[in-house]
Amino acid sequence: MNVELSREDDIAILTLNRPEALNALSFDILKQIGDAIDEVDAMQGVRALLITGAGDKAFCAGADIKELRNRKLTEQKRGAELGQAVFAKLDRLKVASVALVNGYAFGGGSELALACSFRLASPNAVFGLPEVKLGLIPGYGGTQRLPRLIGESRALEIIMTGRNVKAEEAERIGLVNQVVEGDLMAAGKEFAARFTRYSLPVLEFARRAVQRAGDTTLYEGLQVEADLSTLAYRLNDAEEGMAAFEEKRKAEFKDE
Repeated sequence: MNVELSREDDIAILTLNRPEALNALSFDILKQIGDAIDEVDAMQGVRALLITGAGDKAFCAGADIKELRNRKLTEQKRGAELGQAVFAKLDRLKVASVALVNGYAFGGGSELALACSFRLASPNAVFGLPEVKLGLIPGYGGTQRLPRLIGESRALEIIMTGRNVKAEEAERIGLVNQVVEGDLMAAGKEFAARFTRYSLPVLEFARRAVQRAGDTTLYEGLQVEADLSTLAYRLNDAEEGMAAFEEKRKAEFKDE
């Protein structure tokens, strides 16, 4: 299998394991990623998903170009829709995801990282959406997620030039949350631990509210926030959290 799924305590780890091809995405691998995300969603007790690539050269070098040639128009559209549907599963996943970008993240690799809730990068990480150099545009969500993350003008410049974005710049413009010196996997687990101790339903409500901010008006978004914050108040975890605050003790959330 080119996609491996493992678990360490309450953390699920998805590894793209095709280092000889810089973890490039074939259509079969996309389907494997989708199946793995579904498996994580069904796991009991998992509180975060880390996604990484095998080897030290690449997180994921993008689509397998050989598969993209000589296809019918309908096949080309289905290919884009497949990639979009697989990565969209991360939006709906019950837990937050963290991309651990070690090395190259080009094309579909960048789009996979963009679909995650958070992104950590090694100092040698390089992001890029170089499709324009092939006479194409990004097709797995890059034209939609990148501007939502770093702004329309900056995203358009990166997409229209196809240029590379190194780790330092990626952190500066908000493309990654943190550049990590040292063990990226250990840093990913530590990063996840900063939020996994809180109530899972509340974390999911927060993610849903923030996600809606990018695709609705301010007025409609405020209504979503009001609805979700009201639901949060109905949780036992909310009662526990407020009681713990008043009693000056650590809250013990039970995800209910």
